[in-house]
Amino acid sequence: MSSAAPIRQLSLLQITAIIVGTVIGSGVFISIPIVAKLSGSPGMSIVVWFLGGVLWIPQIFVLAEMGTAFPIQGGPYLYLQKAGSPFLAFLYVWTAFLTSDTPTLTIVALSAVSVVKVFSPVFGDPFYGKVIAAALIGLFGVLNYRSVKAGGNIQIILTAAKLTPLLAVVLIGIFTFHSGNVSFQPSAVVAETTSVFALITAGLSSTLWSYAGFINILYMAGEVKNPERTLPVALIGSLFFVLLAYTMIAFCTSAIVPYADMVAAVGQFVNPFQHIDFFSGYAGAVFAGAAFISMIGVLNAATMAQPRLEYAIARDGLFFRAFGHLHPRYLTPDYSILIQCGLAIGLFLLGDIENMLGYFTLSYALQNGLVYGALFFLRRKSDYRPAYRAPLWWLMAALAILIQIYIAVGTFIAYPAGGILSSLFLILSGFPIYMYYKRTFSHDRT
Repeated sequence: MSSAAPIRQLSLLQITAIIVGTVIGSGVFISIPIVAKLSGSPGMSIVVWFLGGVLWIPQIFVLAEMGTAFPIQGGPYLYLQKAGSPFLAFLYVWTAFLTSDTPTLTIVALSAVSVVKVFSPVFGDPFYGKVIAAALIGLFGVLNYRSVKAGGNIQIILTAAKLTPLLAVVLIGIFTFHSGNVSFQPSAVVAETTSVFALITAGLSSTLWSYAGFINILYMAGEVKNPERTLPVALIGSLFFVLLAYTMIAFCTSAIVPYADMVAAVGQFVNPFQHIDFFSGYAGAVFAGAAFISMIGVLNAATMAQPRLEYAIARDGLFFRAFGHLHPRYLTPDYSILIQCGLAIGLFLLGDIENMLGYFTLSYALQNGLVYGALFFLRRKSDYRPAYRAPLWWLMAALAILIQIYIAVGTFIAYPAGGILSSLFLILSGFPIYMYYKRTFSHDRT
């Protein structure tokens, strides 16, 4: 392994843009109709979006503390390892690599191309769509291969660009509040058969993925300037910004779009611009452009952060050696970036994998539950010295774990057994690979 190491060059603004760019995507306009339907009314759906952000508060406090304790590459992998479980640390990386990180690049790139088919049928063609999506992955792969700072600067631009149309929806929605669309009166069927608690619970389960992505910035903590201060400010500040943004977007979209039209859009994007007279003539193009910018912002952020996780564990000799290579000039995990982008492009050969991603909610919950549980063990270590300490840390960690249990239980209810078994198989497939690398690593050290 080379002795070269990443350098700290990402500012507070850059990592905040990466966090917000990862979390806020155009996918919120897919989730809004689902949450509205499950919540039973526009007003209740707004409350649910707010509570969905509140659920992330204890999780962010825990992540901010562990991030300042070990502000180097690897994030969750490192926390589990330091807590005393190299196996669980490996399993986290293996699960993330197979079920979330690499497929994320594929799905986001395909989605980005599909939303702009309004401009040309070429983008809607299955073959050419995949070629263009592959080119997008390659473009951002090369960009982040050559410079982490350039990737951070591009992310600032993309995040600002994606927030502009969202701000337009919010401003227009505020002025259309008198439309009468925002009501807390549930539909007759819902009112007769479902309690308020059940409505909120059902709605919350559909907001969790929209809020996911905060943890990714910790994969590249070793490249953040002044991480002891920057990470807590960026994580906590980004959460409250996203919470406010989602609540306002849900409120204003509900004010603009009649509830019946909202529910009718379940399973697809709801386009608020179609219901605004000024934009109605070219609403499709406006929304497509906004969604495309939003998605490539997610693609750039994911390409930056995700390969750092595999890089960190490979440097410890517990993963494929190539992932641990650092470019001698650019100081980026070059092979990790290129391999992950290459595999993401290779996933196009599998056809439509979007339906598979829902099955991996279970692995997502298990991964994060392990990370939050690590805090109970880290707090007992004499060398655990975080610069930021979570308020009522034991309560925050316990709540964070309970939230993951809630997600896991919901997975067994929401998804077919075959998908659950597939997810468990992929998770457990990491055990023999870990044993191989553990023996190899132990042999090398002796």
